[in-house]
Amino acid sequence: MFNSNRKNQGPAVNAATTSLIARGVTLNGDVQFTGTLHLDGTIEGSVQADPAGSSVLTISETGRVVGRIDVPHAVINGCVNGDVEVSERLELAQLARIDGDVHYQILEIAAGAQVNGKMVHRAPQTIRQLAQAAIDAAPVLGEA
Repeated sequence: MFNSNRKNQGPAVNAATTSLIARGVTLNGDVQFTGTLHLDGTIEGSVQADPAGSSVLTISETGRVVGRIDVPHAVINGCVNGDVEVSERLELAQLARIDGDVHYQILEIAAGAQVNGKMVHRAPQTIRQLAQAAIDAAPVLGEA
């Protein structure tokens, strides 16, 4: 009656942290989210996630953003008219169309994806850069 074979099931998704904007829905205004945002509709405004978190933006082939995107991780298979800032990993699927500059740390791009703008790679901070930032931020002892 019930198949206990989990081989053919997709990855587990925590429904409490997943938001869906369905096909046919248009949101006018900026969107801020945590967790996962799956976009099948349209957002006319910026899309931003908590940079310290592990938030993921997924734009399906019917999804569209007219505005800036600033997220840690994005999977894009739809259209974006605006700059894309991804602090960690960016995946551009076959139907992705971006009109704007793209900033990324790790990039995966499928044949057929299009970017009309600059592609800017950001190297991850090294241990030396992190240590220097900590030294610069530390208060100086003995000053009064």
